[in-house]
Amino acid sequence: MRTSPISHLSVLAVLATLLLGCGKEIGDPCIVSSDCSPNGDRQCDIASKEGYCTIQGCDYSTCPEEAACIRFFTGNFANRACDPVSEDEPNGGDDCSFDELCALAGHCVPRSAEVRYCMRTCESDEDCRSGYECRTLELMKEHGGQPVLAPGIAIDETSPRFCASRPAATSTP
Repeated sequence: MRTSPISHLSVLAVLATLLLGCGKEIGDPCIVSSDCSPNGDRQCDIASKEGYCTIQGCDYSTCPEEAACIRFFTGNFANRACDPVSEDEPNGGDDCSFDELCALAGHCVPRSAEVRYCMRTCESDEDCRSGYECRTLELMKEHGGQPVLAPGIAIDETSPRFCASRPAATSTP
């Protein structure tokens, strides 16, 4: 029994639809946002090496399973020193003003400078693409980024780690 060319085209159309419906995961390389999702719900951060599929404007519970919401602060700040462990605690310090947050690096930053992205979670550098590092708490302090956690939960060694571009000075071949 011969199949008609129309049935071949129908099968190809179904396969193409299925393939296009599958977007990339958070942290995958991209060139344009449609590489990340045909639905327009993910963006391609072209400032990252080879692009980085992400969702901007996330919160602690809104990222896909493979990702965590991470806040970055745009700009370079030499504001007041603060202790991120005790800031805003009942018996802790209150070094930052109402319109500031205490960054992991230990200084107050304007809340208006915060940008949030869903970033791929990891346990070690091997979980990240080439040219990316798995940011531990220490690397977050050095290179930036910190998880957005539910209210009342402090950032510590058990907080989500994430894949981010390795700074040029620390790149390995």
